[in-house]
Amino acid sequence: MRIHTPGWYFLRPYIVVLILTATGCGYNTLQSLDEEVKGAWGEVQNQYQRRADLVPNLVATVKGAAKFEQETLTQVIEARSNATATKIDPESLNNPEAFKKFEQAQSQLSSALSRLLVVVERYPELKANQNFQNLQAQLEGTENRIAVARKRYVERVAQYNTTVRSFPTNLTAKFLGLEVRPSFSADEAAQKPPQVKF
Repeated sequence: MRIHTPGWYFLRPYIVVLILTATGCGYNTLQSLDEEVKGAWGEVQNQYQRRADLVPNLVATVKGAAKFEQETLTQVIEARSNATATKIDPESLNNPEAFKKFEQAQSQLSSALSRLLVVVERYPELKANQNFQNLQAQLEGTENRIAVARKRYVERVAQYNTTVRSFPTNLTAKFLGLEVRPSFSADEAAQKPPQVKF
């Protein structure tokens, strides 16, 4: 008498191998790293927004100074407007053109603020203004927070990119359509915090 066994019985070793392979494919790691990159990006945007929120108060305080250069204030206002209008959502982080555009807008605002702070040196009454000093301190603290947030973002992107490019997770990444993401450039002199001198 012949015993019949189900056809799937012979597939059991293959199913076990498939399950073991799937758990080691890096899917969960890639998802976790993707979320970390998005979270780090959210903090970068948060700090840039904090800086943008300080600019109107800074401009209003400086405007009160007699004979202050209107051109400098106009450049700061325009740079702020451009920086706040240029946004990247987490799903668009792997678009190098959009990322570069965002970087340039933030760089222009940093440069405009630096020029403003240099011009302020010519106005002792403005430098002595307590409101201006408070805004200066807040701006300096925000620039430091931006530097920290950018550093964390760069670290998360580096970890994510390494995983996306490493075997065997690169196969899973390719299957999921995940690609290497751009990061902040090391040669961005304009992204340095403005020098605050009293």
